[in-house]
Amino acid sequence: MSSTNLVRFYNRYTDQIETEAIYGESYLRFIYGNPLGKLALWAAVKRAFFSKWYGHKMSSLTSARKISPFISDYELDVSQFADSPEKFESFNDFFSRKLKDSSRPILGADNELTFPADGRHIMVSDLSKEQAIWAKGQSFNLKKLLGSSERADRYQFGSVLISRLCPTDYHRFHFPCNGTASASELIDGHLYSVNPIALMKNISYLWQNKRSVTELDSKIFGKVCLLEVGATCVGCIEQTYEEGLVDKGQEKGYFRFGGSMTMVFLEPERVTYSEDLIEQSQNGTELYAVMGDVCAKAS
Repeated sequence: MSSTNLVRFYNRYTDQIETEAIYGESYLRFIYGNPLGKLALWAAVKRAFFSKWYGHKMSSLTSARKISPFISDYELDVSQFADSPEKFESFNDFFSRKLKDSSRPILGADNELTFPADGRHIMVSDLSKEQAIWAKGQSFNLKKLLGSSERADRYQFGSVLISRLCPTDYHRFHFPCNGTASASELIDGHLYSVNPIALMKNISYLWQNKRSVTELDSKIFGKVCLLEVGATCVGCIEQTYEEGLVDKGQEKGYFRFGGSMTMVFLEPERVTYSEDLIEQSQNGTELYAVMGDVCAKAS
């Protein structure tokens, strides 16, 4: 594979550009880059029944046999797990595992925003401008993405923090700040991959996918919109919070098996993002950081 086809990201903790180990990489490249693969994508892969079938497979007792090789292949740190690997009854139980609180401390003061999930993050400082995140010349359709003209108008000159979770990541997502949370609103859709291999072909997969929207009123950050995007093999976005007052770092929910994404929309001039996140985003490079680490400060 040529170096131009590799998915690279900046690791905040090693200060290095690293290459992503992609689960199911050959499958993704076939589905999104090969004419026969695109036929399969249209016929089955993007559809809910495929992800439901695969999700059922990963919830079976026999799927537990995949856990140990997965941990070994992707060098996961089991000392961070809240439960030992032997206690998981299926791969899906393992996939949506909890971590010890000590492994994900919530950093920063109340006026500092934290990453809502483990993953590879990139931010857009002005959503009114043409983006070049995964491919040049692509722009967000906010009305379709957020499912509301009112929300689209609110954030059209605002910013967004995008957190992409790989299958190897911790798959619970959390609130990035204190506030009052609305009930979540489910927007039905397909289940395309959200890996850059797919998004470089078509960014509109984001607003064609199933997603969940929550509005968060914050005294410091204003009206914040939280979006969770499902993906291939992620037919289920589970919300675990209760409507009302929530704390920064509090668990909001989790994804079932597969790669997935969260997005945090902010009104204009509400935050100043971390210098390394700004630098890498301007270069079109995702930044790896874990949930609870600081990503921005109130302006």
